[in-house]
Amino acid sequence: MREMLVANFDRCTGCRTCELACSFQKEGGYNPAFARLKVVSTEDGLWSDVVVCAQCDNAACLRTCPHKAITREAATGVVALDQEVCKACGICLKYCHRRMVRLNPGQRKPVKCDLCPEVGDTRPCVEPCPTDALFVVSVPVGSAQEGQP
Repeated sequence: MREMLVANFDRCTGCRTCELACSFQKEGGYNPAFARLKVVSTEDGLWSDVVVCAQCDNAACLRTCPHKAITREAATGVVALDQEVCKACGICLKYCHRRMVRLNPGQRKPVKCDLCPEVGDTRPCVEPCPTDALFVVSVPVGSAQEGQP
């Protein structure tokens, strides 16, 4: 089984609370530019959605990292990026089809969602969502199309 974060398009209001919670958890400040997920909205505000890391079965970011800084956690199936090993070459940025490996504006190094293993079963981005648009699911490895639950 592997865990992944899923967004419910019909429930997202575009409030960006998830981005603020993520940036605070990972960087200690409230700045959406530092979040590991991204809220996208139409200019007229007609719809919003949260784009999240799909924790892909066949993760291109993992396959293309020449320094082996991106690995899959055996217990959870989460694809994680080790900042200590990363050389900031940027290849993972190029090959993530969802653009969820992002450049940290402060460190100028790639970052990605790792489902916050440091906080246990709760997820900082999921808990504060006022409409329950985000949730974590477990899916069998190999049962999903790339990037789909």
